[in-house]
Amino acid sequence: MAIAAAGPAARATSAQDLECDPGDLEVRRVPVRFVPADVLAAPAEAVGLVPAAPVPAGSYLLAAQLHPPRDAGPSLGLAGGRRPVDIAVSGAGALAALGAPPVGSRVDVAVTTEASGSGEGHTYVAAPAVSLLGLGPGGEGVEGETATATLGLTRSQALRLIQAESFARRITLIPRG
Repeated sequence: MAIAAAGPAARATSAQDLECDPGDLEVRRVPVRFVPADVLAAPAEAVGLVPAAPVPAGSYLLAAQLHPPRDAGPSLGLAGGRRPVDIAVSGAGALAALGAPPVGSRVDVAVTTEASGSGEGHTYVAAPAVSLLGLGPGGEGVEGETATATLGLTRSQALRLIQAESFARRITLIPRG
């Protein structure tokens, strides 16, 4: 399968006119021999990214054509000692179902732990109501549908989530209200 530009994504007149939304993309079944090496395989891989240049309608959407929004700088409005931190998360594609672009919204970050001994694992909110500053494709070598979320975190939240990346089963973003 391959992702192709459709709708507003194909009509953007400048690189910053549009943040990618899965509704702007279409999934096509294409023989593997015709698919470019860097083509996106799922619309969720484009969530929160912007095209580096206008993308013609019907063309394949390549990972190299997308990047995080450029406005992710000091004007993010982070207060209270919060800093941008990248965290690998699962199921981020569900954020696109809300309709509005997820970047800039507040999310709860839930961590699901592995079962220990004969006990069960559990899920808890490790960082409530944090700013989602960016959302990009997941890292290499990570199984399943993953994304890299840039979150506005305090130091203690960042350390808790970095530890969860190493030892928890799953980190999930939950949209607020």
